Amino acid sequence: MSAIGVGQAVILGVVEGVTEFLPVSSTGHLKMAEGLMNIPVDDKAVVGFTAVIQVGAIAAVFVYFFRDIVRFVGAWLRGLGDRGARDNHDYRFTWWVIYATLPIVVVGLAAKPLIDGPLASLWVVALSLIGGSVVMWCAEQMARFKRGESEVTLKDAMVVGCSQILALLFPGFSRSGATISTALVRDLDRMAATRLSFFLGLPALTGAGLYELKDATSGGVGVPAVAVGTLVSFVVAYASIAWLLRFIARHSFNSFVVYRIVAGVVLIGLLTTGVLDA
Repeated sequence: MSAIGVGQAVILGVVEGVTEFLPVSSTGHLKMAEGLMNIPVDDKAVVGFTAVIQVGAIAAVFVYFFRDIVRFVGAWLRGLGDRGARDNHDYRFTWWVIYATLPIVVVGLAAKPLIDGPLASLWVVALSLIGGSVVMWCAEQMARFKRGESEVTLKDAMVVGCSQILALLFPGFSRSGATISTALVRDLDRMAATRLSFFLGLPALTGAGLYELKDATSGGVGVPAVAVGTLVSFVVAYASIAWLLRFIARHSFNSFVVYRIVAGVVLIGLLTTGVLDA
């Protein structure tokens, strides 16, 4: 019997699509949703399913930012063959995204037993939701919003890229929350910080999804559930990206801070009362 039915895959696809790029932790919300639906969150196939449906959300980034990605890749390819084209910021930015992805790949492979084991606990998710909120609030207070995307440097990309490790080790912290907060502390404006977060997520999330594909479909989750969950996450994520970029143009991230604290407290309550198992 499949660990995840098609109907449950639809729900999880919606949760993934809504939360992947909002700074609220998609992993944390998926684990809570799986727990409430009595899906075994520590099942290898379920962990794989969660990673694979992220590919649907990341595909939405490829589609939404298609022109930017074509521009970056084009500049990168030109720079590979023409030394004179290497002064182009897009050429350098593409290399920086590649470099900034390496730390999370190394840590992800080295710490996989911990990530899939003790750190997968819902208690870790609850505390990370609240702890990440403190980081986001502090980042908002420290931010000076002085630099735009054209002023992003290699150091910015590496520091922000390394911050993704926090979300990898502590589900609930939020990859987008960690990267956006770090970018704000680096004095990038909200739009530049958010777009950098999106671009840094492309290789990391795509790689994680492809790596986990075999576990998602070879165990207790069928191909139909994986396909449906991935498609739903793509559609919902596309709408979520469009909404977030409009939202940050006029608002701070403080509303997400409040939401995360409430979600963390509610999760602690569910764990304490036994409604959910850690």
